[in-house]
Amino acid sequence: MCYSLLDFHFVLELPVKTDWSEAFSTLNDIFIFLLTIYHPDKQSADVPAGTVEECIQKFIEIDQAWKILGNEETKREYDLQRHEDDLRNTGPVDAQVYLEEMYWNEEDHSFSLSCRCGGKYSVSKDEAEEVTLISCDTCSLIIELLHYG
Repeated sequence: MCYSLLDFHFVLELPVKTDWSEAFSTLNDIFIFLLTIYHPDKQSADVPAGTVEECIQKFIEIDQAWKILGNEETKREYDLQRHEDDLRNTGPVDAQVYLEEMYWNEEDHSFSLSCRCGGKYSVSKDEAEEVTLISCDTCSLIIELLHYG
């Protein structure tokens, strides 16, 4: 699924890296609080038209953000896409690697590959099905993960 360029974490005034289990009630509280501020029915009649339009636009953005971040599955997809977009903006891809060429670590159920800097690229089994870019844990190099088939 491809999401718009709108930063939903920013819309809901959240830090990007939020532990889902701790954040859900907070996220819900923030959503309700922001709705009470920006809901079109909550705007007074004597507010300038431009301000009302800004509040309506903000209300729409808050609703869109909640639809994505308020669901664990869509939030995970959205955060993975954001991470890949950030990696794409970091620099060019250093190499293309097939998943099958990576080392399987049974202990933590992840794939890894040594980087030329001495660091490593690693991706969990679940993430390997969804991500296409992996960054080195030590340097700024990025590899593109390919799948046979």
